[in-house]
Amino acid sequence: MASKLLFSTFEVSSQAFYRSSLSYAIVNLKPIVPGHVLVIPQRPVPRLADLDDQELASLMCSVKRVGSVIERVYGGDGLTVACQDGPAAGQSVPHVHFHILPRKLKGDRFSQNDDVYPTLEGAEGSLSSDLHRKASETLKVDADEHRPPRTLKEMEEEADWLKTFFKDADSTAT
Repeated sequence: MASKLLFSTFEVSSQAFYRSSLSYAIVNLKPIVPGHVLVIPQRPVPRLADLDDQELASLMCSVKRVGSVIERVYGGDGLTVACQDGPAAGQSVPHVHFHILPRKLKGDRFSQNDDVYPTLEGAEGSLSSDLHRKASETLKVDADEHRPPRTLKEMEEEADWLKTFFKDADSTAT
């Protein structure tokens, strides 16, 4: 059985769909676009500079591999790959992570491609409180919320589907 995965202090094993020796990928609690996922190093460190070279290499290889699959299965024309490295950059969970969002030239949620960045910054800012609510199973969604948190069942179903695209010797479908 695979070891338990922590995103900072939050247990996220059931949301994981990809795992390498030093990193993993999970579906997002509040995706900005369909297919918005996170790639995370297994060791919970707050900043990129805290990773050793082997961990950083694994993380970047995972970003590349997961991004390629996410772009294909969600019909993207490109990817937005973002990392908010530290609180001053908008990071709310003190564990390095990359956001991967499949993007489309037409039919994307954003009329201007760069409009994703303020939304991403806002999403990151609320992530920690959303994870705390999710962990305590007391999710209450405001009626005005544009991106309500998904249920654990919804996230597990997406993770199970995504696992089917990672069945090879280079990765482990968790």
